[in-house]
Amino acid sequence: MKYDNDSKPRSITPLQRQVKAVLSHASRALAPCLAAALLFAALPGRAEDMLVSAAASLTNAFKDIGAEFKKSHPGTKLNFNFAASDILMKQIVEGAPADVFASADLKAMDTAAQQNAIDRSTRKNFAANRLALALPRDTQLTLTSLEDLKRDAVKRIAISQPATVPVGRYAKAALDEAKLWSAVEDKLVFTQNVRQSLDYVSRGEVDAGFVYTTDAALMKDKVKVAFEIPTPQPVVYPIAVTKRSKQGKLAREFVDLVNSEAGQTILQSYGFAKP
Repeated sequence: MKYDNDSKPRSITPLQRQVKAVLSHASRALAPCLAAALLFAALPGRAEDMLVSAAASLTNAFKDIGAEFKKSHPGTKLNFNFAASDILMKQIVEGAPADVFASADLKAMDTAAQQNAIDRSTRKNFAANRLALALPRDTQLTLTSLEDLKRDAVKRIAISQPATVPVGRYAKAALDEAKLWSAVEDKLVFTQNVRQSLDYVSRGEVDAGFVYTTDAALMKDKVKVAFEIPTPQPVVYPIAVTKRSKQGKLAREFVDLVNSEAGQTILQSYGFAKP
């Protein structure tokens, strides 16, 4: 018997008894499943997250290397943070999460080492590149040397910020060595990274731009290389595991893959050379 609010007995219909029995049975049957689900939810995630902070010019090559890495680490969630090397270095030094740091020059990595932000024992130079002056594919300009940048026909030149971007430092060093920086400074359009310079050139928003040969090769339909530029310091890429990495073993394995024959083959397919 059941009682309603005025305390009078109320009978249960056969249908209600059947529904109650079904619900009671379902509750007993589902209890183990529910307990298992709650236990699984309480356990830490099985997939391991790893973050690689790498120079913007490595974007395409590292995505391919990442795909190769995941073949042998199917439970790992691999994320990338591509930007100017100095920006990444500053983020890591200030405590931003990252497991691997790959820079487009030695200076950014040296600073990270001085700030105790990397595991120095894991540091290796893994690739080399070349600086080039890129032009829009349909331009009528013919430039054969840095001296030609002084011509009146050249009005806008894309260059990444030398203070924060390795390709900008390489370019400024080359212009300084040729004693041309002050002559072309008013024409310079500063960008945040090499890929932004490449975009400006590809859209014809500048007459020329300083990029790596590997970047220019990605947009052959929109960009052409006028000439390669010797740099006072070679364009070298170092890589290292960060000091605060929570995935030290995985991070070392990623660095090993980059330096392996498989990793080097991928890098060379994008125009990078061995250091």
